[in-house]
Amino acid sequence: MPGERVTLNPPGAVAKDEPAPIGGDGGSGRGLVVRRPQRILTGSELFAKKYRTEVAASASSCVSTFIAFPLDSIKTRMQAYKFRSFWDCVTQTQKTEGTRGFWRGSLAPLASVTLVRTVSFSIYSKSKVTLSGILQPVFGKNAISPPNTPYKPLNPLYWFVSGAVAGGAITVIACPFEFTKLSSQIELLMARSRMVGVDDPSHITRYQPKGTFQSAKSIVQNRGIWGLYSGFHLHFIRDTLGTAMYFSFYESGKQLFASSSGAGPLAIATSGGLCGLLSWVLVYPIDSAKSIYQRDVLTHRPGEALPKRPFRFFNRRMYRGLGVSMARTCIVNSVFWSTYELIKRKVDSIT
Repeated sequence: MPGERVTLNPPGAVAKDEPAPIGGDGGSGRGLVVRRPQRILTGSELFAKKYRTEVAASASSCVSTFIAFPLDSIKTRMQAYKFRSFWDCVTQTQKTEGTRGFWRGSLAPLASVTLVRTVSFSIYSKSKVTLSGILQPVFGKNAISPPNTPYKPLNPLYWFVSGAVAGGAITVIACPFEFTKLSSQIELLMARSRMVGVDDPSHITRYQPKGTFQSAKSIVQNRGIWGLYSGFHLHFIRDTLGTAMYFSFYESGKQLFASSSGAGPLAIATSGGLCGLLSWVLVYPIDSAKSIYQRDVLTHRPGEALPKRPFRFFNRRMYRGLGVSMARTCIVNSVFWSTYELIKRKVDSIT
């Protein structure tokens, strides 16, 4: 028709209805609707939008884990063996293993943390939906607040239980990877301890490390597939409690530090650092007990009785390496949450 401007959309395009301009061309076209063509989303873009949480969690995990892995390596060494100080551990590692020693065993956690984070965040999101369906009929629709809305009384319970479910579930996946990582990180220390005191800085061994896959293969050969789950009971307790507190602290901090326009980059980085810091401090003795137990497993033959070590929550030994661990977890989680929220925003902006 004269004066009617209609644009046809290509197949598969996302179109938007808009009112046509009134007047012009002799006054025709009043009230007509034109369809403005928009860009067709690619397969990868559609995938990213559908699995936004999983994509953001996996990418952010790779970045944050690689950056902070040397601190995790030092933390594990200090938990499992005695060093004079943090710098003593750093200098001995540099002398005996070189710079690559700080990233020894990093392949397993890069894979495991990426997988664990992705599964954990997916389970956490689904658990919140399920839990809200249970709590709201009992306590009312206003008992739980959605993101970026005022705080409600049941929010802490909502976050804590959802986080505990996610933490308990991911232990099944994480335990084999973490046990293999620990084996790779301390294998040189175990070899040195058989020949000379580990705190002797003059001893430099030519021991050839096995590496991640060889360590896992050796564990399976010597102890069977279930050997990868050594220390599972302590790992389960640590991850269930730790993940529950982790999400609770982050969600609370995000609401606490948010402005009227929502949580900005500083609020997200601060909340991320604090949630990792606070939750890790509280479960750190359990993590130390797990590292010591798994070290005992590795240093004893299969079937040999392990030494009985009473768990003392406030024992100074259980907090060995806490300082470096606090620095590591603060950096990891600040980087992780900042990257995670940034990626989610980028995915949301795809149109």
